[in-house]
Amino acid sequence: MARLFGTDGVRGVAGSELTADLARGLGRAAVGVLAEQARHRPVILVGRDPRESGVWLENALVGGIHDAGGDALLVGVEPTPAVAFLTIDAGADAGVVISASHNPPEYNGIKFFGSDGMKLPDAVEDRIEAALADPTPAGVVGGSIQELEGGRERYLAHVEAAAPARLDGMTLVVDCANGAASEVAPELYRRLGATVHAIHASPDGWNINVACGALHPEVAGEAAVAHGADAGVSHDGDADRALFSDHTGATIDGDQVLAACAIAMKRSGSLTNDAVVTTVMANLGFHRAMMEAGITVSATKVGDRYVLEEMLEEGVAIGGEQSGHLIFRDLATTGDGLLTAVRFLSLAAASGRTVADLAGVMIRYPQVTENVRVRSLAELDDSTSVWDAVAAAEEELADRGRVLVRASGTEPLVRVMVEAETETAARRHAETIASEVRKHLGA
Repeated sequence: MARLFGTDGVRGVAGSELTADLARGLGRAAVGVLAEQARHRPVILVGRDPRESGVWLENALVGGIHDAGGDALLVGVEPTPAVAFLTIDAGADAGVVISASHNPPEYNGIKFFGSDGMKLPDAVEDRIEAALADPTPAGVVGGSIQELEGGRERYLAHVEAAAPARLDGMTLVVDCANGAASEVAPELYRRLGATVHAIHASPDGWNINVACGALHPEVAGEAAVAHGADAGVSHDGDADRALFSDHTGATIDGDQVLAACAIAMKRSGSLTNDAVVTTVMANLGFHRAMMEAGITVSATKVGDRYVLEEMLEEGVAIGGEQSGHLIFRDLATTGDGLLTAVRFLSLAAASGRTVADLAGVMIRYPQVTENVRVRSLAELDDSTSVWDAVAAAEEELADRGRVLVRASGTEPLVRVMVEAETETAARRHAETIASEVRKHLGA
């Protein structure tokens, strides 16, 4: 039987895969597991993104927390990193965010943080999953349900204080993905002195991530050109990531932002161990730029939880993903798109350079990704025809490119990524491999 918790919590189509009964059960089970650990009545802080399903999932989850004798502390619609920060700030035993991040509106998810603001270890998630079958003991007195006052202001003050420089004179287009950042992101950048043109900042419960946000950074890029802006910022639905556009509309991805920030930290002496953590998806150009800068690179599986685990184990101050998840370990316990934007844009403001100049610290190899929906991820490992196609591509590319084929941790997709010296070559190999996946594993 497949594990309930994926790489980023419990996620699925709301109402069919992620139901109110499951949400209520998770709330009840979490209280039981946390009470065993803490040996007191647990306080669980709960936030969500603005999906329509988030309202009834929150009601169900909080109902389960209450029925099991836990206390629920509600923060409403807030970015995922704000929930992680406020879990620590409020002294809660755990935090929960109801969000499917970058996924389409019909999806939702439930992700737990520990009292330290970090995602729960697999072993604790497994205990919560096992406890779903346990009934609430008789005689349990229901807990309290309260709203946290002033949480957003505390989070805003925290991120604002992390800016090395103000953004006075800078004009930004901010694509909020009709998500959790729709109010808080424009407010933050304005406080730092920027002129802000907010787009896709009117969530209606069903427009989150639809043709906007970090999955479509070209949208902010086009708007940046139209407004004569210095940069575009693209957040995803729960604002734990940020991608950027320069004044010409060109996209700046997470590899380029991570490279620029890591090199700046090395120059300032704040890059502990002269090392950075990324994932297997990082562009070859990133690795070459880090080598030239004298920075050691560790690569993990895809997922910011794995990046953070490696950072903690190796004592590394910064890590991140090409998708725009960056973790500044001294300032946050998870990927934070607003914090990433503040740090990257501040580099430009303080140096008088453009974001395009900053991104130019690395030359990006053409990279093509094909996502193929499959009937079963479990069949990938034994699909000889797929791996034969991978081997053929790797032999032809040699040291002038690379191939990565992996199962998604959040959707029934096989992701095929190819890098090469030209986009034509990368696309040809990616399409060939994707065709084999589709032919033998396709849904």
